Amino acid sequence: MFRIGHGYDVHRLVENRKLILGGVEIPHDKGLLGHSDADVVVHAIMDSMLGALALGDIGHLFPDTDEKFKGADSMKLLHKVCQIIAEKGYKVGNIDATIIAQSPKLAPYIFTMRENIAKVCNCDISQISVKATTEEKLGFTGEKLGISAHAVVLLIKR
Repeated sequence: MFRIGHGYDVHRLVENRKLILGGVEIPHDKGLLGHSDADVVVHAIMDSMLGALALGDIGHLFPDTDEKFKGADSMKLLHKVCQIIAEKGYKVGNIDATIIAQSPKLAPYIFTMRENIAKVCNCDISQISVKATTEEKLGFTGEKLGISAHAVVLLIKR
């Protein structure tokens, strides 16, 4: 038995914040605004996992009204979601994530993102795909106002 989920997240780019994607701090003049570290790719992945099992979204699990999640490391939140998935009797079959950002160029960081996500999800790196694309200077991501991410997950019954 398997379950499929889709996740989406978006955050605004602002000054005086770190840019963290896939658990990697990326040198950039702006970072993503959010209650946690605003790691859009990890947030999209968590939402896809929770959605696959009809468990709501990360806002329900880690509300931005709760101060204990202020500045939270999204990789630690992903670890908690993976524990929930395992408790429900599932494991990751594969994850396919796409980051939409006009800048910075993300190719040098993709492999490390994949490694980080695979480690936390307790699976092989071959089960994790992370891609990056631009929107050819169109829309809010193309205008460098924010970064978004989509993720699809296949969960397999243990």
